[in-house]
Amino acid sequence: MSARQYPVHIVAAGGFVVNETGQVLLLKSPRYGDWEFPGGQVEEGETIPDALEREVFEETGILVKVKSLVGIYSNIRRPSIVNMDFVCEYVSGAPQTSNESSEVAWFDRDMALSLIKREAIRVRLENMLEFKGEVNYLAYMVAPNRIDLNYQEIENRKI
Repeated sequence: MSARQYPVHIVAAGGFVVNETGQVLLLKSPRYGDWEFPGGQVEEGETIPDALEREVFEETGILVKVKSLVGIYSNIRRPSIVNMDFVCEYVSGAPQTSNESSEVAWFDRDMALSLIKREAIRVRLENMLEFKGEVNYLAYMVAPNRIDLNYQEIENRKI
């Protein structure tokens, strides 16, 4: 009798953090050489909000409290990644780099969007910037280590 094969999905969360002057928190990823909002993988036994709060702090030195769900995003390449993005309340801290960020800074909303090269990340940030309470769903396919040379959108809608 063979062991049951379970699907493998990576679960991750991203955070939209805005400071008291309305600027957006971004970090430059040493892995991609591109700007992105903070976030990362949920570890086994960890809740999604706890994982996001941990990731934001590890990557940027900023303490946040997770608030509203903005979107659910499925990168259906293998292994597939399910990302959930949230609005986060800024609690405290000053931007600082880590081994997961070569730069960390606050940017005006228009500037933040213009810094992001990867299409999948840019679309998610657009949804964060335009969030009015409706949750977004996006399914796409893109290789994880490329600047979207083969980005393919499969579905994009409000749910």
